[in-house]
Amino acid sequence: MDNIESKTIIESKILSRPTVLVADDDWLNRDLLRVYLENAGFRVEAFVNGEEAWLAVEAGLQPDIVLSDMQMPKMDGLGLCQRIKQHFPTQLVPVVIVTGMDDEEERLRAIKAGADDFVTKPFNSLVLLTRVRSLLRIKFLYDELENRNKLLRQVLNRYVDEEVANVILTDPEKYLKLGGETRFVTVLFADVRGFTRFTESNTPTKVVETLNKVYNQFIEVVFEHKGTFDKFLGDGLITFFGAPVSQADDTLRALKTALEMQHRFSLLENEINQGVQAPLRGVGIGIHAGEAVVGNIGSERTMDYTVIGDTVNTARRLQEEAGPGEIYISEAVYAQVPTAKVLRLAPKMLHGKSEPFPTFALLGLG
Repeated sequence: MDNIESKTIIESKILSRPTVLVADDDWLNRDLLRVYLENAGFRVEAFVNGEEAWLAVEAGLQPDIVLSDMQMPKMDGLGLCQRIKQHFPTQLVPVVIVTGMDDEEERLRAIKAGADDFVTKPFNSLVLLTRVRSLLRIKFLYDELENRNKLLRQVLNRYVDEEVANVILTDPEKYLKLGGETRFVTVLFADVRGFTRFTESNTPTKVVETLNKVYNQFIEVVFEHKGTFDKFLGDGLITFFGAPVSQADDTLRALKTALEMQHRFSLLENEINQGVQAPLRGVGIGIHAGEAVVGNIGSERTMDYTVIGDTVNTARRLQEEAGPGEIYISEAVYAQVPTAKVLRLAPKMLHGKSEPFPTFALLGLG
């Protein structure tokens, strides 16, 4: 969203009768504020003291801005301000203290309570309305940023777990810009074996239902181990570790993910294959580590956060060699986790490789 669009949204909110909470025990000041504000297009909720105003907020009133007298019975303006700022739904709502005492000590007390601005009695209506509109613009800008962050978080949660999403949101420009960068990553390909015959022998509803059960488990495992989900490939998926956030144990977590995927599938196997003519035969997994291009690939309108390069292709070829229930890893992966329990296999002639490729079967972790 560009600056012009954001400005248009904010100005439209200011014109859409924002709610002003007024708290003042002086009926004349209260009525004057109501008249000024309503004539300027605001909706006013007025209360005779801070306690009544706070009870209304607790009951669900969501003001866009608060104008409060300093001195009131039961709960003064500072008490109301503190509660507004400590209450999560209203903590970003601007509070203006309306006071008859224009001295530094009063202002300091109000600032400590969280006040955003001051208006001195008797107040000038033009000054008052200008300050209200200015604070509302800031408040609505915060709201707009929060809405954008929520939307961004929803998108991120499709690819990474919440902890990684929080890191990305600290600097979205760094992590989410269009384009790629070369990173050291560990790529995992997983493929459900026997899927073609399974689709031929079962209804589309059964096929989708079964895939969803398997994928729900696999994605849960990926997020538990803080991997980045890339995409589904019909009967398989790609995930990678090391981007957008890199950690020292990226490759180890990839191995843990693969082992847990095999375990989860074994728990599902009897259920999903019950009563079918061509059962699913297991999962083949391939893992390779190395440099790859990672980033948002596509256009400004449509992009995917993905990984491309020979490292990805090699992981896929290892997966193609693995049988049901097997996890094949490369020498580069084994070098990252030398404590892994492996079986050294005869080098594989992988598609696209000119030389036999050193390959290991992962048996467990030391």
